Amino acid sequence: MIIPPVPRGIVAEIVSLTLDEDLGGRGDLTSLATIPEDARAVFDIAARTDGVLAGVQAADEVFAHVDEHIGVEWFVRDGGELSAGRAAARLSGPARSILTAERAALNFLGRLSGVATLTRRYAAAIAGTGAVIAHTRKTTPALRALEIQAVRAGGGAPHRFGLDDAVLIKDNHVAVCGSAGEAVRRARAFCGHMTRIAVEIDRLDQLAEVLEVGAESVLLDNFTLDDLRQAVNLAKGRVTLEASGGVTLETVRAIAETGIDVISVGALTHSAPVLDLALDAV
Repeated sequence: MIIPPVPRGIVAEIVSLTLDEDLGGRGDLTSLATIPEDARAVFDIAARTDGVLAGVQAADEVFAHVDEHIGVEWFVRDGGELSAGRAAARLSGPARSILTAERAALNFLGRLSGVATLTRRYAAAIAGTGAVIAHTRKTTPALRALEIQAVRAGGGAPHRFGLDDAVLIKDNHVAVCGSAGEAVRRARAFCGHMTRIAVEIDRLDQLAEVLEVGAESVLLDNFTLDDLRQAVNLAKGRVTLEASGGVTLETVRAIAETGIDVISVGALTHSAPVLDLALDAV
């Protein structure tokens, strides 16, 4: 699995803000007070529960930012399976520095591994159907790049990253424009031929109109399974069809089996439980 890295400048900025928040102006008072400056130690990062690892890039940036002398050996990489009690990485070097970096690194790893783990569960639930699981923009402010990287580590597909990636006409755009078809017409007149236009509809009778005016993707919001099947038959492969709205692990397989192309799941990033990882002295 190839998981593109997030540009380092973005990760460095996120990590810098995180460490500023954690260390304040005086640093790690506990480690400064109790750990000799020349003390060295070895620690393992281990999962307390099974899951999928993500966040290696952010954790590496934390360690490098705190102290370039911290040695890090990863036994598992992003997208790899974690087993409860097994080490994902080994840290060695200045004890003070490792302990100072501990919480920030584990926060990134826990949050992002939780996203990857939940995504893997969704992807596994629809295996063999031809559909893919995608994220949405319901991400943690300022952490979107890392959370989308974690979705990909879990086997999910990329959606648009931000508002400047593609046109996605939602229900409120339609309400202002008067109809889904009119919104698509305005978007096509504004954008060049390289810009992809997607539109969200919430009724089956809107599909023919948006197909006629040239939408390239159609998001079917909270459609019933029967309406999803009818939409697939009507579209006949002319556009990418995406299902969204209230998708759960219990319902996602049936949605995928309608023949839909993409299933977008906001819960991947807004509701993923944090995976429990800890730092253990060796």
